[in-house]
Amino acid sequence: MTGKLSVMTGSAALKPFLLAFPGPLRDRLVAAVLDGEKTATTGLLVEYETENEELPEVGERSALIDSAGREVAVVEITEVRVLPLGEADLSLALDEGEGFTSVAEWRAEHERFWHSAEMREGLGRPDFTVDEGTMLVVERFRVVERTPA
Repeated sequence: MTGKLSVMTGSAALKPFLLAFPGPLRDRLVAAVLDGEKTATTGLLVEYETENEELPEVGERSALIDSAGREVAVVEITEVRVLPLGEADLSLALDEGEGFTSVAEWRAEHERFWHSAEMREGLGRPDFTVDEGTMLVVERFRVVERTPA
């Protein structure tokens, strides 16, 4: 999920585009974005509400950040949808670029993440769980610029 901190890119400050928490999962997701395999990500609407953060808008650009806190690319939002978990479809599962071949597989992995201690701590809700009606924020995006190493 995107945080409030800004990073400088060229002449403009961009919000960070953060996938998962720093560590192996984030590294894998960032690599999938850079390889063109990952063109969508899914967060919880409650994350935005907890952070008092606006939803991203189509055309908005953000700095993709790796686990070391470095900007590795600029991504542009191409679609934003809010929908209940029960409406997640195969297209989304495939566009997440993590090798999912079914919605059930996608959902199981996402529920594992959303029910993790880190996520529950971030939400300030130690007993947080998702269900069919839990509202999601689905962002589709494209890489518009890779940051030189």
